[in-house]
Amino acid sequence: MPPEDRAELDYRPSYLAAAVTGLLVFLVYALTLAPSTAMWDTSEYIAAAYVFGLPHPPGNPLFVLLGRTFALLPLGGLSIAVKINLLAALSSAASAAMWFLIAERVLVTWLPERWQRITGGALAAIMGATAFTVWNQSVVNEKVYTVAALGLAIISWLTVRWSDDPDGAKADRTLVLIAYLLGLGYANHMMGFLAGPAVAIAVLVRRPNTIFRWGLLLACVAALFIGMTPFLTQPIRSAHFPPINEGEPTTWKAFWDNFWRIQYLKPALSDRQAPFFSQLGLWWFYFKWQWFRDPNGANGFTQTALAVVFFLLGAAGGWVHWKRDRRSFWYFGTFMFTLTLLLIFYLNFKYGHSQAPQLGESVPREVRDRDYFFIVSFAAWGVWAALGLIWVWEGIAELFGVTAVKLGRETLEIPTRRSWIFASWVLLLGFVPLATNWRAASRAHQTDTRDFAHDLLDSVEPYGVLVTAGDNDTFPLWYAQEVEGIRKDVLVLCTSLLNTDWYIRQMIRRPVYEYDAAKGPALYRERTWPRPLGSPIHMTLLQADALPEGMEIRSPQLFKKDRIEATLQPQMLERASIVILRIIRDDYPARPVYFSRTTGGYAESLGLNSYLLTQGLARKLLPQPPTPSRDTVLTAEGWLDLSTSVQLWDNDFLGPQAVIRRGLWVDRASVSIPYIYVATALNLAQVLAQRGDSAQAMRMAGAARRVASATGLEDMFSSRGADRP
Repeated sequence: MPPEDRAELDYRPSYLAAAVTGLLVFLVYALTLAPSTAMWDTSEYIAAAYVFGLPHPPGNPLFVLLGRTFALLPLGGLSIAVKINLLAALSSAASAAMWFLIAERVLVTWLPERWQRITGGALAAIMGATAFTVWNQSVVNEKVYTVAALGLAIISWLTVRWSDDPDGAKADRTLVLIAYLLGLGYANHMMGFLAGPAVAIAVLVRRPNTIFRWGLLLACVAALFIGMTPFLTQPIRSAHFPPINEGEPTTWKAFWDNFWRIQYLKPALSDRQAPFFSQLGLWWFYFKWQWFRDPNGANGFTQTALAVVFFLLGAAGGWVHWKRDRRSFWYFGTFMFTLTLLLIFYLNFKYGHSQAPQLGESVPREVRDRDYFFIVSFAAWGVWAALGLIWVWEGIAELFGVTAVKLGRETLEIPTRRSWIFASWVLLLGFVPLATNWRAASRAHQTDTRDFAHDLLDSVEPYGVLVTAGDNDTFPLWYAQEVEGIRKDVLVLCTSLLNTDWYIRQMIRRPVYEYDAAKGPALYRERTWPRPLGSPIHMTLLQADALPEGMEIRSPQLFKKDRIEATLQPQMLERASIVILRIIRDDYPARPVYFSRTTGGYAESLGLNSYLLTQGLARKLLPQPPTPSRDTVLTAEGWLDLSTSVQLWDNDFLGPQAVIRRGLWVDRASVSIPYIYVATALNLAQVLAQRGDSAQAMRMAGAARRVASATGLEDMFSSRGADRP
């Protein structure tokens, strides 16, 4: 239909149908909602929202404000984690309603009957909402991207409506509102700006003289900056030193470093981290996940075939969109280009964590799969896929008979109602991702991350210092301590964060929390634990700020503390290692020091390997090398405290059963967490077998096998023979 005819159409958005569709999407999310936290950034964001703190730069102030609000809602005894996870579910469900409206709006130039357009809108919402990444991110607050997606979806709907009627005071107010939402979106995440280029193209195509209306542009610029005002909360809140205060933006320099994400600066776009063709291949790799997430790779042909089908549907939908409705296409087509090709070029990713496994470690890789960066791309693809599916539906329906209908100034031959009904079976294709992704996308009943944090913290004696390495062995502990109050007496020191000045200051300020023996493991109740008087980091804030970023050791150096003698080999000793060695020198053994088993060989790099004793999921620093006994056994993985580890496993650990109950470990980048449980159980099984305790050994080997089976780690058995203790 010619664009000039559209004004004659009697178009009224089906807001009620969109709301009902959004509600149905929300019910799907509610049925598959995570009851607790999850790996990666989930714990950091939930904890930061709960304590009204600052997560990693740029600090996502809008999300923190929203998350804090949801945490305070009186929702019938729901946990803090569930409340904040509901924020993600509601955001994505509302986004689905926006995609519904956009698809229905395009179809108004094409289909004469409202029920047909509602069908198309519903398909767009459902396909976008059940794409794997969208669904998986919407049932736990792993990132801030569901809130970002909602902002972009609202902006998209407003711009499409503005394109229909770009003149008058209402249209001007709409542009100002769009500018405000762009700024507000940036206060949540940089992704909030992704609609900007498409809005600019829509304005230039529909009303290019708008750029010369200085009053309106100035108003939009003002609205943009007003939208970004949540950032002003950061220095105020940071000055009160909340438990999570990343970047500590209490000075202008720190604030701007946070705002511009200085610590995450990437190389120039001209310096590609992988060939652009491979980066396009990464998007396709993640696109295949959306329609059938197959973590085990057992159905590769089916996954690829479905991806081709949905890609072709989306391509056909884009073509039909261009042919039928240029007004909205100028925005939406540019938007899709921005979300795909332009975003792929800008992100400049290395090879994906799971991409091209045949290349192994011969190429630089991302530390995890980053499909979530394309969450809006996959959600919006549902609009074009729905348009393509409606086009296919119409083509099939025409085979059953057509009738003449006047639409605007045109007379069209379209299928009869009966023909539409006869061909409606093809619409079942839109529900395929709902069926194929349910198991992989669902996070219902998953408590393994929270339980892992519980188990790791309980592996540490009261008032201990626990050294961790990165996101998945640190953020869950923050959640457990700050949100659920689990073992706040333990001081968690993350080596990657100890290299910053603000984190050291945060650890110095952290109060010493009372150990609650009644809630701790039974084996710690056999003695009293004196409460330390202060931080184990015996430095003033000024002394901490004066620490060098690193220290080059050019020849072997001896570190001594009482009877501990550790040889530091030539290396660049980072600030984190300097702090940890000073804690051992100044405070040990007043507070026990532990290294999480997730830190790998970090303690060995400090020359401490002969002083470590494994207890559960952590290794305790001893004042002298261990001596063999019935319960202190030297294994291939070092010295093991058999009695303590078995007691923790039998009487305290929650993680193994949680992992088994989960039954499918989708994210292979974080499989090192359940791996530790498998390795622990195998180690215990072998030692118990050597002691002649075959019943206990078989029990441990069985537990290891069940955890391995749930997480795809069965190959550990063939390599270690642990199924035959």
